[in-house]
Amino acid sequence: MTSRASEVIARLQGKTLGTAESCTGGGIGHALTAVPGASNVYNGGIISYCNEIKAKLLNVSEELLNTHGAVSATVAQAMAQGARKALNTDIAVSVTGLAGPSGDGFGNPVGTVFVGYADENTVVSRHFLFSGDRDAIRKQAVDAALELILENI
Repeated sequence: MTSRASEVIARLQGKTLGTAESCTGGGIGHALTAVPGASNVYNGGIISYCNEIKAKLLNVSEELLNTHGAVSATVAQAMAQGARKALNTDIAVSVTGLAGPSGDGFGNPVGTVFVGYADENTVVSRHFLFSGDRDAIRKQAVDAALELILENI
């Protein structure tokens, strides 16, 4: 993961990045800030573990949260857009998902993760179904977020 984070930092030169994390609890930020020089491109992150923070800090609409659930493609995209605006960055990535021990009321099983990406021209999300224990799911989600950044910059 450190090499992937290093690659992200190296390729971001001239651009800024922000993160919005739910199930990873700051894991993306941790991976990025372990790389020397991260402060030149990484503005920071918002850990939005509950819906109230997703709504208040990331401007994710309560209607979206109630209709689609926090673990959804549309919320991942809204989180990335909200982080980009709140953190004043060129690019933002978001992660929302279920690391366990149980699924949600929308039929998503443990291991369901959505990663969002937003920049000036692009807003996308990816759906993943990871396996393993809570720690393994969170690590896979961090890795997927770093990979999504690399695919889009």
